[in-house]
Amino acid sequence: MSKRFTFVTVALSAVVAFLVGVIIAGEFTPSSIVATAPHGPARNGQAVRPTGVSVGPAVVNFADIVERMNAAVVNIDSMAKGADPRELPRFFRRGEGPPESPRDFDLPRQGAGSGFIIDRDGYILTNHHVIDGAQRITVTLADGRTFRAQVAGTDPAIDVALLKISGGMGDLPEAPLGNSDELRVGEWVCAIGNPLGYVHSVTAGVVSFIGRKLFDPSLDDYIQTDAAINFGNSGGPLINTRGEVIGINSAISSRASNIGFAVPINQAVDILPQLKSTGHVSRGYMGVFLTDVTPALQRSLSLSTTRGALVQDVTNGSPAERAGLHTYDVILDVEGRDVGTNEELIREISARQPGTTTRLGVLRDTRHLTVHVKLAERPLREDTDHDALDNRTLPRVPEPASADLPLGLTVRDMVGRLEVPDSVHGVIVSRVDPTGAAFSASIRRGFVIMEINRRPVRTLADYRRVVATARPGDVLALYCYDPTLQQRTLITVTVE
Repeated sequence: MSKRFTFVTVALSAVVAFLVGVIIAGEFTPSSIVATAPHGPARNGQAVRPTGVSVGPAVVNFADIVERMNAAVVNIDSMAKGADPRELPRFFRRGEGPPESPRDFDLPRQGAGSGFIIDRDGYILTNHHVIDGAQRITVTLADGRTFRAQVAGTDPAIDVALLKISGGMGDLPEAPLGNSDELRVGEWVCAIGNPLGYVHSVTAGVVSFIGRKLFDPSLDDYIQTDAAINFGNSGGPLINTRGEVIGINSAISSRASNIGFAVPINQAVDILPQLKSTGHVSRGYMGVFLTDVTPALQRSLSLSTTRGALVQDVTNGSPAERAGLHTYDVILDVEGRDVGTNEELIREISARQPGTTTRLGVLRDTRHLTVHVKLAERPLREDTDHDALDNRTLPRVPEPASADLPLGLTVRDMVGRLEVPDSVHGVIVSRVDPTGAAFSASIRRGFVIMEINRRPVRTLADYRRVVATARPGDVLALYCYDPTLQQRTLITVTVE
């Protein structure tokens, strides 16, 4: 028995020793470990060695990409004779330096940013806010050459500017442009720019979100990234792992240091012909405030469609009002092309020239209509301080004795002097219970509830009568007026 045990022990030891020897010799690698080969040749005659191990795909190396792209990235210095103090909020949110004191606004002002060359003719893409109001613009290349630049065109609506430099033609480096529509959340990207005056700095991160809304919900389509973007990065390129520009770095969060935003390059490419030919961008405009047809809206409003752009508000005197569009209309197609969401509709309308007549397919109640709208020029967005907007003082109204429990809202009749249009009638929200159903629906104090499920609400008695008929699980569509945005909006709340 002891001899047999000794024989088995010796045999097993021999097998283990053989396997260990094979692994050490490099002839066998466990399947769970993947060696990552180095990128590029060895330096100083050193032997080529694996740079590490990883599970899954090899780690992205931006060194080669930056080496190719860096020459096309430029530093932009802008000089202005002065600035309006009203510009301070914008410079604080997006700007290229610390906010100045009011006494400095009559002095010459210098800004700095980044940009990148897109062709050998000397065209450079950057942000509108980098060169806004500048009388002198200087562009410095990576090799030290300096050029005076002229503004070929700007589009404040999406914060893009096109510059033109002359001289040194034929040897200007070009930044290849990618397709931002193919970008996915989680992809690696890097940013090149001149943050805080540190020229040609490189940072890397991932795409955190696509389609972020910041300033203008109707046009904004920002790429959010955690690649470090600081003052001076504005206008520089956001680059994918194929070495293509997929965004123009434009803004940073005032509440976090690792949240940046870039304009998708496809938005800029779409307007390049207009910037080169006319210096500005003309977009079609109807004058409607839209939302998507969600399952909650479909259920609460008894809509017979699951897609389209639902009209929440129509601007007075707008092309939409003259064409006869109404609140609760659902726009289903433009010139026969189906519309799935309100963003698709906005893109379709914005791509058309002002003055053209556009045919819309509209669902009104249960009827299908054809509406012809003569488009106007889209008005420029006012550069609103959104941080201040969130803290704007709302009308002060006395609290009633009790609150509405199903929705968690405290409301009262409209009394006293209120800064709302004469056409706005309803009940005012004076308190929102943070544990109630309406709190998560983004209803805020000061909202005016005008209708619930298309039933007019003119008094507190009307409101209580409608809410009393609701049962747990019912979805109510509240048609409200938001005094901070001066806009009507539809908000759905599920009764608890």
